[in-house]
Amino acid sequence: MTTVDSGLEPAAPSATEGERIPPAPTSNPAGPRRRPRGGFTPYALLGPAIVVLALITGWPLVQLVLTSFQEFGRAQVFGAPPEWVWFENYANVLTDPVFYAVLVRTLVFAGACVIVTMLVGTLIALLLMRLPTGFRLLLTVGMLLAWAMPALTATVVWGWMFDTAYGVVNHVLVNWFGQEEYFQHSWLIDPVSFFLVAGIIVVWGAVPFVAFTLYAGLTQVPDEVLEAAQLDGAGGFKRFRLIIYPYLKPIFLIVTILQVIWDVRVFTQVFVLQDIGGIRALTNTLGVYIYQTSIAGGEFGQGGAVAVITAILVMSVSIYYVRQVTKEEEL
Repeated sequence: MTTVDSGLEPAAPSATEGERIPPAPTSNPAGPRRRPRGGFTPYALLGPAIVVLALITGWPLVQLVLTSFQEFGRAQVFGAPPEWVWFENYANVLTDPVFYAVLVRTLVFAGACVIVTMLVGTLIALLLMRLPTGFRLLLTVGMLLAWAMPALTATVVWGWMFDTAYGVVNHVLVNWFGQEEYFQHSWLIDPVSFFLVAGIIVVWGAVPFVAFTLYAGLTQVPDEVLEAAQLDGAGGFKRFRLIIYPYLKPIFLIVTILQVIWDVRVFTQVFVLQDIGGIRALTNTLGVYIYQTSIAGGEFGQGGAVAVITAILVMSVSIYYVRQVTKEEEL
């Protein structure tokens, strides 16, 4: 007797008494877990760098925080034991109207410098894409010289240019443009014109970094996409908004956050201009205010409290930057 093949698969064997069928393996919806490659080797290679960073950055930061909780003046500098006052320094700083005036002044100045720096740097980067090779090389060398000049040297040179009696700016305005009101004009006495000069110096030194960084990103934007958009009738601004900016958004984000951090901590330009002719009480920013409170004033504990508050402010911006970059990488 022959059996007829019905085309059906044989039924799964049923479990007999005393036997158990193992459950079918379930698929992991999240996918297989990736094991870290290299094992302990990456941590061993990073170990020396972490130790060096902890000694160079971590230990001074710990000392700063400890000093901010102490009554630390000139006597303590010469060996007297400091007295713990805990949050008294922070209370004095946060209830001082001078601190809030300096904070607002710093944020407004940094915000204006960042906006102008990003605008000018973006325009120069776009200009570098269109210039012939010779002019592009000339502009690149000029920006490199501006970028390589130390902040102290640049501030002194710009201070001479805006000098009251012998400054070239006053000379040009009076003799070339007939602006007689700028004869012997003092740019640094008035706080508004003081920060105008300081902003010019800060922007002048920061634009090359922004321009070079964005220019490097612009070279990676596909020409075919830009040509197609131009053929479709998109103008220059529309191509920038719809094509170039989305391509370079991570770069714009990184450069903007770095500029905010650097401009909030600006010190040299403001301090040197104050020595040339500015009024300190009306032109202090956070960096100069910390110096005036601690080094010049001898209140190292209170100056440390201001420095910690400034560090928290800068760290907040840094954390926002890290989160935004992480989101961009996850997309």
